[in-house]
Amino acid sequence: MSTDTFHSIILPLKEKLFRLAYGIVRDRAEAEDILQDLLLKLWSRKDEWDRIENMEAYCYRAIKNMSLDRLASLAIRNTVLPQQEEQRYFVDNHSPHQELIRKEERHMIDRCIRALPETQRLVFRLREVDELSYRQIAETLNISEELVKVSLFRARKRMKELLSRH
Repeated sequence: MSTDTFHSIILPLKEKLFRLAYGIVRDRAEAEDILQDLLLKLWSRKDEWDRIENMEAYCYRAIKNMSLDRLASLAIRNTVLPQQEEQRYFVDNHSPHQELIRKEERHMIDRCIRALPETQRLVFRLREVDELSYRQIAETLNISEELVKVSLFRARKRMKELLSRH
């Protein structure tokens, strides 16, 4: 593969890779650092790209592993991760009350997602947020498609339970 691979396959994944990293570490700056580290690592190993069968799955698996490693490293150093909510401002016709309700709903959903077991949380995010196929999720997480389906079923069921309590 050539540098065109970097521009045509890897760079278009940046936003999704960032969201996955952010979903794991819950810190915008850390997620950006992890993504930057991944991109640098991929670029420095471009001579190995021909041996990678599915570059997209490889990128997802790498960002997941790097994020989990960073999270473990932060936990070891007893660093408290700030729970910064990404602020987005859109021009629309919603009242401040409607915006407050939407923000609270997003917080509630995020809390419920964080309450899921790790595999369910990752499968749920990859399927519902990043819209990956079962096969892509299985390759990314290095698990069977059957386990992806079971984990997603359980995650959805648990999300319904958690959301119904609120």
